[in-house]
Amino acid sequence: MNYMESYNASEGFFGLQDDLSINDMLLMLDLGVFYEFIPADKTDSDSPPVFTIGEVATGVNYAIVISTNSGLWRYMIGDTIVFTNLNPHKFRISGRTKQFINAFGEEVISDNAEKALESACKATGALIAEYTAGPVFIEADSKGSHEWIIEFEKEPASLTHFTELLDEALKSLNSDYEAKRFKDLNLVKPVVRAAPGGTFYKWLREKNKLGGQNKVPRLSNTREYIEDLYVIMGIKR
Repeated sequence: MNYMESYNASEGFFGLQDDLSINDMLLMLDLGVFYEFIPADKTDSDSPPVFTIGEVATGVNYAIVISTNSGLWRYMIGDTIVFTNLNPHKFRISGRTKQFINAFGEEVISDNAEKALESACKATGALIAEYTAGPVFIEADSKGSHEWIIEFEKEPASLTHFTELLDEALKSLNSDYEAKRFKDLNLVKPVVRAAPGGTFYKWLREKNKLGGQNKVPRLSNTREYIEDLYVIMGIKR
């Protein structure tokens, strides 16, 4: 039996894997959905640039806007995609419009985070149950960085080594992050904290967000989730 990726929601059917040799999906252009695309880093602008399917480029992180024959009009579904091919239009899902870190111009997205963590886990034998990450803002006596709170199923032998591998993987995946990390000029090495088992379950329960329809936000451009988890973990500022 072949398992094939599909991308659909209550608003419509958007993509389908048509080649088992790659994970990219084919964009469905003939199922009653009109697509528009906004560069993900411009979604908070008052008047962001908007591109139709004939104007998109590969390698750009886009937020999807849809209009459908069922009555939706210019609805932003909250997902971001990156086109890998334009003839035909193939793409991969890169994250959510609100889940990124760009406090210093590094533009780290969920796809970067997942791949970097996978690389660090493979190298160390670690297994991750849940995680979230956010910025550490510049203060008078310190530079900016990223902070990761990770609940491990199996912790790495050295959290320091795991952090170094994560940092290097992010550099290789994201040229903006690499530029900001160059010689620690804008960003210093990230901080990784290992959370006790059950930490994220407690956090979701306190937020009344238990259940299959709710997921832990992986990335945030604020410290809201980090600070909430500090309270549960008993970390004092």
